[in-house]
Amino acid sequence: MLHRTDNSFSRSALVLLVIVTLNASMLAQGSGAAASRGFKADMVVLNANIHTMDPKQPRARAMAISDGKIIAIGSDGEVRELIGPNTRQMDAGGRLIIPGFNDAHVHFLETGQQLSAVDLRDAKTPQEFTERIKNFAAKLPKGRWILGGKWDHENWTPNNLPTAAMIDAVTPDNPVFIDRLDGHMALANSLAMRLAGVNKDTKDVEGGEIVRDANGNPTGVLKDAAMSYVNKVIPTPSWEERLEAAQAATEHAASLGVTSVTDVSAGTDVGVYQELLRRGTLKTRIYGCSPVSDYRRWERTGVRFAFGDPWLRVGCLKGYSDGSLGSTTAWFFQTYLDAPTSFGLASDEMATMAETVQKADAAGLQVNIHAIGDRGNAEVLDIFAKTEQANGVRDRRFRIEHAQHLRLDDIKRFGGQKVVASMQPFHIIDDGRWAWKRLDEQRLKGTYAFRTILETGGVLAFGSDSPVAPLNPIWGVYGAVTRRTLDDKNPNGWIPEQKISVEETIRAFTWGSAYGEFQDHIKGTLTVGKLADFVVLSEDIFTIDPVKIWNVKVMKTVVNGKLVYEAK
Repeated sequence: MLHRTDNSFSRSALVLLVIVTLNASMLAQGSGAAASRGFKADMVVLNANIHTMDPKQPRARAMAISDGKIIAIGSDGEVRELIGPNTRQMDAGGRLIIPGFNDAHVHFLETGQQLSAVDLRDAKTPQEFTERIKNFAAKLPKGRWILGGKWDHENWTPNNLPTAAMIDAVTPDNPVFIDRLDGHMALANSLAMRLAGVNKDTKDVEGGEIVRDANGNPTGVLKDAAMSYVNKVIPTPSWEERLEAAQAATEHAASLGVTSVTDVSAGTDVGVYQELLRRGTLKTRIYGCSPVSDYRRWERTGVRFAFGDPWLRVGCLKGYSDGSLGSTTAWFFQTYLDAPTSFGLASDEMATMAETVQKADAAGLQVNIHAIGDRGNAEVLDIFAKTEQANGVRDRRFRIEHAQHLRLDDIKRFGGQKVVASMQPFHIIDDGRWAWKRLDEQRLKGTYAFRTILETGGVLAFGSDSPVAPLNPIWGVYGAVTRRTLDDKNPNGWIPEQKISVEETIRAFTWGSAYGEFQDHIKGTLTVGKLADFVVLSEDIFTIDPVKIWNVKVMKTVVNGKLVYEAK
């Protein structure tokens, strides 16, 4: 109730409030109430197989949209009542419609940059690796850096790390710094190392490693924090280059049915996304994260909680507890099988992480921490528990990014502590080809523990980790449901007891990811009043043989009630 003694609450504002209230009431009553008042939709979708992911109304045949939001959902007959002379109509032809995919963990600008970089992800041999770099370098002017790459030495037999010597002859005039696909180590050629001053006398840094040969000379591979030696001498991309990368990323996302993302490395790229939004070419809703150390900057501004609009929001922070399994820098309680003296590496941020998280949380900011190894995860869960004890109980939705390898007793802590497990199911079918070389059977039992996390009350928020893995969420669905590794050596699934259903997987890619960014009240399900973000698929992934999910295509992508992609 309003209690005002002055005239500042004007008559026009009161009228507007009444109109908004009546309109909301009308929409809540459904299409019949809307039609009886002469209300017509901007767009209707008919003859569809709609899985809403809303347990209150799980299935429907049609829906109506106005001003970018769903105003009715039900039968064809009910929705037809909202068709007017200016209503756009979409006949779905009986195809499956689900909420737009919400990628909970993506490096969005890097995804766009990788689309135009050298692609080494599926190079099957060291020779092919070298040949691709040679062909790419031949098209570049002298002095242009070669970046991206996303190579995976686990594709090779033997799986030796690449070296600068493999590529120096084919890149004499171009400095090279190409990432392994997980982003936790990279290969520099000799030219790049000279520019960075990396040589035999260069010291390792906390949280990083310079890989060396038997004589102590750098081989060219730098791990985690050591990558900063070269990163600091790479020219910063121009504003126009960043705009081009962002545009490429949003176009690519639309083609794959991805309507929202959490960009865990957005940082200062938010201004690029703002410019695309101003131009009207942004097709993806973005929740942007800054490095966890940036909490001081947000704190000084007086910001409390995330802010922005449904297109572009900021306010989450991303930190690191460790590295990756593929780079043997994930942090474990026990040593690696194939590196019996190594427990992995704790991130250099961990020395002050407890204090940082507590202060960031006190400022009302959402904290997401990367953790791969079982010790990395356990340490982060401990920090989250102590932070809640210090700052009090509230809906903070702490997140662990990856939550990849867990001690069995730690799995239930996600539900108990209300920590969101932000995970990427494509990694299962990729890592499963070789993870057994590094971890014993007991530790593997807690790997990508989707089933147990759900059964113990946890929330899954699924993403891709693109460009570390492909952005395509359909492949992620395939991974979570089948757990069949890419080498076809696990036809019944790798660690099959952790499989989850298509329904549970889609929910993690839609509602779960929306929940993970405090936006489940406006997206994540196809519900009256929520945003009209949805995709039309070529086949019904709920009924086909799960193995065939891999080949399902996105036919149409709609964001904010507008068609942003249609398959040719």
